Amino acid sequence: MILRAHMDKLRSLIIKSSASLSDTDALEAVELFAVWASDTDYAVGDRVSYDGTLYKCLTAHTSQSTWTPDASPSLWVRVDDPSIEWPEWIQPVGSTDAYPLGAKVSHNGKHWISDVDGNVWEPGVAMWHEATE
Repeated sequence: MILRAHMDKLRSLIIKSSASLSDTDALEAVELFAVWASDTDYAVGDRVSYDGTLYKCLTAHTSQSTWTPDASPSLWVRVDDPSIEWPEWIQPVGSTDAYPLGAKVSHNGKHWISDVDGNVWEPGVAMWHEATE
């Protein structure tokens, strides 16, 4: 029983400490973050795990079942690894996860650079130019 109490206390300290991790370090330990849940109060900057992906809260709110991080771009933003120079392009779902001017992505075996701020277009269709390194 004493060992269990000690382990619970240690786990609590680890979770509390995870809040101070940089996004880069947090991406290496997504399991430390609470899994997103409905009917939960979230503050700006809170990070959660959802389907194995790390998200950061943009707007304080009490979650609802339909406001999952992947479907609520006004409330959540996906945390990406900044050390990857050409991350795989992912279709933005709103203005909060749109690509900025100069963003670099990989798509369909090519590298692309965004020509505009707030870019939600697919590379190769519009608003991107192919990088020639």
